[in-house]
Amino acid sequence: MVRPEVLKRRLQKLDEYLSIVKKLSDYNQEEFVTEPERYGSAERFLQLSIEVINDMASHVVADNELGTVTVSSDIPRLFQSSGYITDELCAKWIRLIGFRNILVHDYLEVNRSIVHEVLRESLNDIKELQRVFAQFL
Repeated sequence: MVRPEVLKRRLQKLDEYLSIVKKLSDYNQEEFVTEPERYGSAERFLQLSIEVINDMASHVVADNELGTVTVSSDIPRLFQSSGYITDELCAKWIRLIGFRNILVHDYLEVNRSIVHEVLRESLNDIKELQRVFAQFL
């Protein structure tokens, strides 16, 4: 059984992170990519948002004994195969994990236009995942 206090704390942090990146998504591409404080903040808070989602998911996987996780992309697949998310949301989550990996491991090569694109196009996906975890409370 998933401990609600574990998810509540993380959902609160996710709310905080999403409010920050939402503001940053309002900048047009030129305003965004030319200001290090904007794209640096966006990179960090997007990374944290994805990490908190994966952290909550790891708790659900372990507590509900959904299966074995070898790589991060196993987590969305376990959620999909357990009926918690759709195939479409699973694919989007896997892309978010890949984006997080670029931010963490290929930080010297981050394309700021892509970061802006993720801000503009993926916040709803993160919010949808947030709603998935709220159902476990």
